[in-house]
Order: sequence, then structure tokens, then C-alpha cells
Amino acid sequence: MRALLLKLVTVLGISAGSAQAFDTNATSAWVYDVNTGTVLLEKNAETPIPPASMSKLMTLNMVFEALESGRLKLDDTLPVSTKAWQMGGSKMFVEPRDTPTVDQLIKGIIVLSGNDACVVVAEGLGGTEEAFARQMTERGRQIGLEHSTFRNSTGWPDPEHRMSAEDLGILAAHLIEEFPQYYANFGLTEFRYMDRVPSNRFNRNPLLRLGIGAEA
Repeated sequence: MRALLLKLVTVLGISAGSAQAFDTNATSAWVYDVNTGTVLLEKNAETPIPPASMSKLMTLNMVFEALESGRLKLDDTLPVSTKAWQMGGSKMFVEPRDTPTVDQLIKGIIVLSGNDACVVVAEGLGGTEEAFARQMTERGRQIGLEHSTFRNSTGWPDPEHRMSAEDLGILAAHLIEEFPQYYANFGLTEFRYMDRVPSNRFNRNPLLRLGIGAEA
């Protein structure tokens, strides 16, 4: 992400302090240079919008904080509920008999955008996904996400599940700065989980395949 932001600065010739030096067709945007603390672009940045799978950054934040506090360890295993197994959309393809490790679930969320993996960690940390979502919202407020409300761990459509572009940027910067030890996971191009669905191994992030210097 650092490399991508620096690339934007180079290609577009943006100088520090020129937050509106260029525009975008996107409805909302917030582009931030982590290295300099410079906001490069703001457009409807505080407007809450459906964040879809970008919500998973907050789920990951909760997991990383649990690791930091010692509540979780990377080699801990978590049970897979029927709800997690039956989740639709992008999946890690865990099954009720599985006992995936926290490390595997992190990779399943980041690389495979696994909705099922998100529910596994949500239930493991919050008891229920609903309780975990309330914890996400509360913790989000504490780290500066003023325009975000979470109703689930995945970004599954819900009329009350919203994040602003600015909040997404703040959260991404928070993850980079506070948890550098886990940052390399965001650059993994593939992850295999038990080879259950061999084709389901490639990172969903298209930036990694564009050759523009993106690290995540």
C-alpha cells in the first residue's frame, strides 16, 4: 500500500498539501500517504457507504488486537459452526469438522476474502457474529472511525452496515502502523487451504497483478 501511494504521487505529480490536485469518477474517495501523513485526495470522504468486503479490515484489526493481548495465538484453533460453513459469497471452504488455526483464518480472510473464515473468528472472539459486530463498532469509534457502523464481520449487505472512505483509509493506515508483523499477509498472491477447492487459492486483490508496485 505504501508503494502504491508513492506511485500515485510520482505519476500524478501531487505535492504535499494539494489534497484536490486531481479528481476521480468514484462517488467517494480518500487517498492518504502513510509515509508523510498527507491526504492526497478527498471526495465525499465522510459519507457512510456500503463497504462490502473492505469491512474485513476491521475484523482483522480485532484479530490482530487479540493476538497482541495474548487472547489468541497464531497456532490456536477455532471451531467451525454451521453458520460459518453455510456462508455464501467468497469462501475459504472450511467445514464443520475442521479446526483451522488462527494463522490459516487470517490468510483465508486476506487472500481468499473468506466470509466463512470471518464468521469463524467472529464467533470465536464474540460468541456470536452479532455480538462481535457490536464490538467492531465500539472499537472502531475508539480508533477514530467516526462514520462506521458494523452489523456483521464480512460486509454482507445490510442497510445499517456502513463505512466512510475516510474511515477505511484511517483503518488501513492503522493496520500498517500498528501491526507491521502481519503486513506481509496482504501481499500473498495465493493461499491453499487443504486443497479442498484447488482453484480457490488466488488473492482477490487485483492490484497485486497490475505491476504498479502495490504491496497489498
